[in-house]
Amino acid sequence: MIYFTADTHFSDPRILRIDRRPFGSLAEHDRALISLWNETLSPDDEIWHLGDFARGSAEFVSSLLSSLNGQKHLIIGNNDGAATIGAAGWASTQHYKELTIDGRLLILCHYPFRTWNQIGKKSIDLHGHSHGRLSPVTRQYDAGVDSWDFRPVTLSAILASRRGRTVGRYIQRK
Repeated sequence: MIYFTADTHFSDPRILRIDRRPFGSLAEHDRALISLWNETLSPDDEIWHLGDFARGSAEFVSSLLSSLNGQKHLIIGNNDGAATIGAAGWASTQHYKELTIDGRLLILCHYPFRTWNQIGKKSIDLHGHSHGRLSPVTRQYDAGVDSWDFRPVTLSAILASRRGRTVGRYIQRK
C-alpha cells in the first residue's frame, strides 16, 4: 500500500503554538504521531512524506525514521534541514516527484501549486505546507497531518474526501 503525509514537524516546539495542535507537550505530540503512523502503515508499505518532517540532528532523525513503519521517501520542505535530508532511513529525497498510481499522474511537492504538469489531463497535486488552511482547487489535496487526523493517508481516501467524506481537523484529546 502507498501512503502520503506531510508536516509532521517531529521535535519542533513551534508546531504546538503555531498550529494549535491538541497536545499537552511536544513529547505527547511526537508519541501520538508515531503511534498513529505505525497503526496505519505496515513495515512493507511505502510512504511519501511531503516535507517538514522533523527538527534535530541526523542521529535523532535517523533514529526516528527507524522507529516508523514503511519505506520512506522525502519530498523536501522548507523546514527540512541538512540533518533531516541527510539522515539514514530515507529511500529517496527530492524536492519534486511525479508518480503514477492506478493510472493517475500525481504531482508531489511540499508546496501547493496554482497549476501543474498535465493539469488539463486530470493529474493530481498532492502537497503539504498549508496545514489544512488553504482552500483547494480542483484535483489539489493537502496530504498534511493537520488535514488527516494526524495520520498518513492513501490516495483512495484522499480522493474520497471530496465525495462526501468529512475529515476532522483534529483528533479528540484523551
